[in-house]
Amino acid sequence: MLSKLLQSRGLLLTIFAASIGGTFQYGFNLTIINAPTTYIQKFINETWTKHYGTQLESGVITLLWSITVATYFVGGLVGALIAGPMAITCGRRNSLLLSNIFVLVGALLMGLSRTAESFEMIIIGRFFSGINSGVGININPMYLGECAPKKIRGLVALSFAPFTAAGLVVGQTIGLREILGSEELWPLLLASCAVPALIQLITLPWCPESPRYLLIDRENKDLCIKALRRLRGEVDLTAEIDEMLKEQTAVKGQRAKRLWDLFRDVSVQWQLIITFVLGSAIQLCGNDATYSYAVYVFRTAGIPNEKIQYATIGTGCSEFITALTSNLFVERIGRRMLLLGGYSSMVVCGILFTISLTLQDKITWMPFLSMACIFASILSFGIGPAGVTGIIPMEIFDQTARPAAYMINGSLFWITLIIVGMTFPFIVGGLGSFCYVPFLSFSFLAALFIGFFLPETKGKTFLEISHEFYERNFKGQPEQAETRL
Repeated sequence: MLSKLLQSRGLLLTIFAASIGGTFQYGFNLTIINAPTTYIQKFINETWTKHYGTQLESGVITLLWSITVATYFVGGLVGALIAGPMAITCGRRNSLLLSNIFVLVGALLMGLSRTAESFEMIIIGRFFSGINSGVGININPMYLGECAPKKIRGLVALSFAPFTAAGLVVGQTIGLREILGSEELWPLLLASCAVPALIQLITLPWCPESPRYLLIDRENKDLCIKALRRLRGEVDLTAEIDEMLKEQTAVKGQRAKRLWDLFRDVSVQWQLIITFVLGSAIQLCGNDATYSYAVYVFRTAGIPNEKIQYATIGTGCSEFITALTSNLFVERIGRRMLLLGGYSSMVVCGILFTISLTLQDKITWMPFLSMACIFASILSFGIGPAGVTGIIPMEIFDQTARPAAYMINGSLFWITLIIVGMTFPFIVGGLGSFCYVPFLSFSFLAALFIGFFLPETKGKTFLEISHEFYERNFKGQPEQAETRL
C-alpha cells in the first residue's frame, strides 16, 4: 500500500501541500505561545503602564494572558463554523488557500505588536490564527480523503495526523531560548506561523481540487478526470470513476446539507451520534491536559527548570512517532481497532498515573512512574484518537452531508478544548492527585462506545458505508433505505 502511495507524486505533493498549511498550523500555533509566556506578560504590564500610567496587578496580568491564549481557541471555533460553507462554495483546495489570509494577518499583527507597543495586537493576531487552524483541521482530512483511492484512503487521509504532531514538535523546538524563544526574538517567534502559510500558498496551487467535489458538487466530469490523472498518474481509472458516478446518482437532486438539515435527517442519526461522541472524546480524554500537567510532573521528578523545555519536546516527539506509526498501519488494523486500542490504553495509563500521583510523596521513584505514564498516555493518544477521529466523519457521511458534519466535529473539538482548558486548573485544585479520574472515565466510556457501536470502514467505498448506515438508521428496513438511495 505504501508503495502505491510513493508511486504517485501528485498525491504525495497534495498530502504535503494540504497538511503543511492545514493541521501543521494547529500544532505549531498551539505550542509557539508557551515559550514566551513570561516575556509577553512583562510586555503586557509595560505597555499598560506606558499607556495608562498604572501598573497591573499580577491577577490582572494573568487574566489578560489567559484571554490571549483562549482567543486562539475562540478563533478556532469560528474557523470550524465557516469551514463547511467555505468547502461547499469555494471547494476543498481553495478553502485551504483562502484560509491563509487569516494566519498571515495574524502573523503580521503579532510580529509588529512590540514595535507598535500594543499587546492587543497579539490577542487579535491569535484570534485570526485560530480561524485558520479551525478551517484547516476541518478541511485538511476531508480534502485528502476525497483525493485518495479506496485501498489507501485511510493511509492518505490519516497523513494529516503526523503533520499535526510535527507542528507541535517544531513549535516546541523553535521556542527554545537558543532559537526564537528569547526576550529579544519572541515577536518573530509568534510571526513565524506565516512560514507554513507561505509554503502552502506556493505548493497547493499545483495540486488539483477534490475529484469528488468536481464531479458530485460541480457536476464536471472532465475536470474530475483531469484531477484524478494528476493524482493517480497513468493508470486505469474506469473502476474509480464508475464508483464516483454511482455515488453521484445516489445523491442526485440533493443540495449540500446545512447544519440544521443534518439534525432533521433521520438517515444520518447514527452518524451524528458517532460524530458527537468521538468529537467530544478527543479533548475530554485529557490529552491536552496531560501536556499541561507534564511540567509539574517533570519538576517533581527532579528535572531542573531550565531543562524542562527539552523534556517537553519529548512529549511532542512521542505523539509524532505514534501518529506516523498509526498512519502506516491504519489499512491493516482498521479504524475501529486503532481507536479502541488508543482509548483503552489511555484508561490504563490514567489509572497508573492516579496511583503514582497519590503515592509520589511516599515512594521516591513514583515521580518517574508519573513521567512514564505521561509519555505512555501521549503515545496511546497518538495510536488512534489523535488522527482517526478526524477521518471518521469523512468516511461515514456522504458528499452532501460531509461539510456540515465537519462543522459539528470541528465545533465540538474547539468547544471541549475551551472547556478543558478553563476547568483543568479547578479540577487539579479540587481533586488533587485524583485529577485524572474524570478524563480516564471519559476514555473508558469512549472505548465502550467504540467497541459496541462503531462499524469498521476499512476498504469500503463511500456508497457501501452509506448503505450500511441507512440500514442501521432505518432499523433493519433496507427496502426503505433503498428508496432513499
